[in-house]
Amino acid sequence: MSYHYLLDLALILISTKVFGLVTRRFQLPQVVGALVAGLVFGPACLGWLSATDFLSQVSELGVIVIMFTAGVGTDLKELRQTGKAGMVVATCGVLVPLAMGAGLMALFNRGALSSGGPAWLQNIFLGTVLTATSVSITVETLKEIGKLSTKAGNTILAAALIDDVLGLICLTIVTSFAGEDVSIAMVLLKIVAFFIFAGVVGVIAVKLFRRYDVRVADRYLRRFPIAAFVLCLVMAYAAEELFGVADIIGAFAAGLMIANTPKAKYIESKFSPLSYLLLTPVFFASIGIKVELPAMTPSIVLFALLLAVVAILSKIVGCGLGARVCGFRMRQCLQIGCGMACRGEVALIVANKGMAMGLVSPTLFGPIIIMVVCCAVFTPIMLKAVFRGEEKYAGLEQSGLADSFDMAEQMDIVSEKLIRAEKQLRENEAEKR
Repeated sequence: MSYHYLLDLALILISTKVFGLVTRRFQLPQVVGALVAGLVFGPACLGWLSATDFLSQVSELGVIVIMFTAGVGTDLKELRQTGKAGMVVATCGVLVPLAMGAGLMALFNRGALSSGGPAWLQNIFLGTVLTATSVSITVETLKEIGKLSTKAGNTILAAALIDDVLGLICLTIVTSFAGEDVSIAMVLLKIVAFFIFAGVVGVIAVKLFRRYDVRVADRYLRRFPIAAFVLCLVMAYAAEELFGVADIIGAFAAGLMIANTPKAKYIESKFSPLSYLLLTPVFFASIGIKVELPAMTPSIVLFALLLAVVAILSKIVGCGLGARVCGFRMRQCLQIGCGMACRGEVALIVANKGMAMGLVSPTLFGPIIIMVVCCAVFTPIMLKAVFRGEEKYAGLEQSGLADSFDMAEQMDIVSEKLIRAEKQLRENEAEKR
């Protein structure tokens, strides 16, 4: 057994913190520093770190926890109100990148960029790569600037969840044209079945948590985070393995369930140290570590730069247009568009599938990696810019939610003190009797 992973973790944790402090000094989100740390120490630059199964699994657990805590901290009332807007934003945020990506590919679809398959299908497939939104970086940035539970933040969350479903449908349709034995009806049936399953599990879980809360009366508080984490992992597994939906959707659904329980804020405070100390740094650093840039010609470099520009602009235009149709102010439209601009591992997975099917040339994988990295780095920067001038935590619907982002440890201490005080009170009453 090799213990080299311990050194990898140590280097990731110290480098992400140092780079995060540097980016913070330049008024940039610390998430950017973690991404840059992965790029600098990964194969793209120094090569001190490399992608391993262990780091991949820890990073996947990291994104699951990020989305779970986002669900726990979500204002359900506001999320319901933004549900319709989320559908419109997500639809526009899929159609516009699909069209712009296909148009860009049509201009360059020749020579080394061509995979040899039908040209129109290659063009549409590249557009499909641009449809999926990676909301984890956006969530962490919105948490950092205190804007996760604003109207714009909730709309981004709702739209991102719907966006994943629509992107899955687009991928299914395109692969069916390529001759894959994929049933669109079966995919849609599985998606519907997952939401029914999540609804049933949610009702049962909330009732069990509330009943147990009444029975134990704060004597065994530590049991609640453990039970919540088990629910998170089971829902993430069920979403990915049983229903073919992204695991982060299952984790977010579990978070929404916990948000309906009396101990939601306490559970969220317990997850903050876990996420901050290990999972979040590894996740964001792993994005940079996975980057391995192949040799590229000037024309491919040009295509890569244009692809990154199109990827960002298409989401800003598409999602911003959808938000404007729903009556959002121009600044809110820009905030939503920037929040939806990030791409991540989903785009790389879709590109890998396209290469396996002969719809994407291997030469295109380098530009797609550059696009993902640019989106991951620039999205937090753009979010910080478009929210600049607004007071931190202004517009949060839950009065205590803002404190949970920056004061998790203090909340934990207060909870423990309350437990001890209540225990002492009961002992005093028993002595008097």
